[in-house]
Amino acid sequence: GIIPTILYQVLGFKWLAIPWTVVALLGTATAFIVGFKNTQTYNRTWEARQIWGAILNSSRAFGTMSRDFIIDNPAKTKELIYRHFAWLTALRYQMRDTRIWESMNKSYNNEYKQFYSIPEKETTLESELVKYLPDLELQYILTTKNRAVQLMSLQSKTIKALFVNKEIDTYQFIELEKMIKDFYDQQGRSERIKNFPYPRQFATINALFIKLFCLLLPFGMLKEFDKLNDTVEGFMKGNMVWLVVPFSVLISWVYTSLEQVGESTENPFEGSANDVPISQMSRTIEIDLREMLGETDLPPALQPINNILM
Repeated sequence: GIIPTILYQVLGFKWLAIPWTVVALLGTATAFIVGFKNTQTYNRTWEARQIWGAILNSSRAFGTMSRDFIIDNPAKTKELIYRHFAWLTALRYQMRDTRIWESMNKSYNNEYKQFYSIPEKETTLESELVKYLPDLELQYILTTKNRAVQLMSLQSKTIKALFVNKEIDTYQFIELEKMIKDFYDQQGRSERIKNFPYPRQFATINALFIKLFCLLLPFGMLKEFDKLNDTVEGFMKGNMVWLVVPFSVLISWVYTSLEQVGESTENPFEGSANDVPISQMSRTIEIDLREMLGETDLPPALQPINNILM
């Protein structure tokens, strides 16, 4: 904003001014594409929240079924529920892995990390899984590529063994297997959001439009503010062009802020302050299901740090 104003007002380069109509048309097109991006990125975050809300509800149902269907083998009930905790843990760690298109490594996001903590970055997956799995099972899971998938596969294997041993009937077997299918479905939906970014062509053109608009904005405002000199008196007469600087900053800030708002909701599992709080939701599920087992030594609920809950 300062450079074109000095060139126009001090050095007399009046030819630098471009018609306001050109800038206005570009601004309109930019507003449309920014609005489109923000709508789509918000939809990604809202879908992620719906997926994990469904995981929470299904987990409670699974815990109830595991307790009430398996009447004479409480050890198997506990095994199924604790392996479910392991599945939640593996899934949230997979969701918080870094992808090349995510924005968490940008300087302003790195700087902001000091105000909150990401549980999946503070402890290793192995140290968390050891709380829920026996040694042999843990060693097997750590050798697999998609640990969450293999944990759910072990759940199905255990449920089949219960059916073969006539510890559950056919109806109960089918209902528990439906829950396995539901968890696979929710995991797949989470992986779709995690592994498929907001299309790069839209993200790139959005950023280019905003940069171009912010660059041309002060050039389009020069003549408009220069005309105002005919309507004022006093010390501002002849100096109205200098108002181009603060107003171009203000308008550019609106557009660049909208761009960052869209960016902050683009990847709802990347570990930003605007993430879906999958760590907190997993802990809530664990507390609820442990209480179903009659346990009283429960882990504490995750608390927000600087009003940010992960």
